[in-house]
Amino acid sequence: MASLEEVVSYTNQLLDINAFKDYAPNGLQVEGKGTVKTIVSAVSASELMIDRAIEQGADVLLVHHGYFWKGEDPCLTGMKGRRIRKLIKKDISLLGYHLPLDAHHQLGNNARLADILGFHAEGSMDEQGVGNYGVMKAPCNLQDLSDLVEHKLQRKPLSISAGDHIIKRIAWCSGGAQKYLKTAYKLGIDAYLSGEISENTVHEARELGVHYISAGHHATERYGVQALGEHLASQFNIKHQYIEESNPV
Repeated sequence: MASLEEVVSYTNQLLDINAFKDYAPNGLQVEGKGTVKTIVSAVSASELMIDRAIEQGADVLLVHHGYFWKGEDPCLTGMKGRRIRKLIKKDISLLGYHLPLDAHHQLGNNARLADILGFHAEGSMDEQGVGNYGVMKAPCNLQDLSDLVEHKLQRKPLSISAGDHIIKRIAWCSGGAQKYLKTAYKLGIDAYLSGEISENTVHEARELGVHYISAGHHATERYGVQALGEHLASQFNIKHQYIEESNPV
């Protein structure tokens, strides 16, 4: 058993949350009971994941996508009200970490993607350390890389060919980071992998000569929250369970 305060304080420091300018608050978003025996982690704090956390007797629901995003309606009504009422009624804390969990050099989404897909990071794509660039473990063509992504992430990616060049240098950023394609081009990258894709991404990839792989927002952001949950379980000698929610995006 650990206190909620020490779990939150440790995690905030581990992920260095004050170093980030983010779109939502990082850390404790909904406060529940003061002690923690069981953490349930998930990519997003959907109502289904809250229900599953309740079923598992969670004291903390740990997510990458929490609440209170910039520009959203602050009123606790409708869908948002239902979600938060369930957390409060069951005394479950909600911990959410967005960009800090993308960027962490060991537990983050992009670090875990590199481990899973065999990428070797040489640097970061922005000043906050979000996104990475580096080299492939072994050069390959776009089809081979697409097949690898499908096998490892269990989701067929949408791959946009920008020529017939072999992929040696690779950049990647989980989630909705298609905007970094131009950054990848400036870094001399052969292929760029992210979660989502926009209509203009197709034209940009072809015209810049950078293969683009859209591997799924959810699929690319499963791994950081699992790694963080496992780390906290080990650190505080508490239980952790990751719950997967089917999401094709």
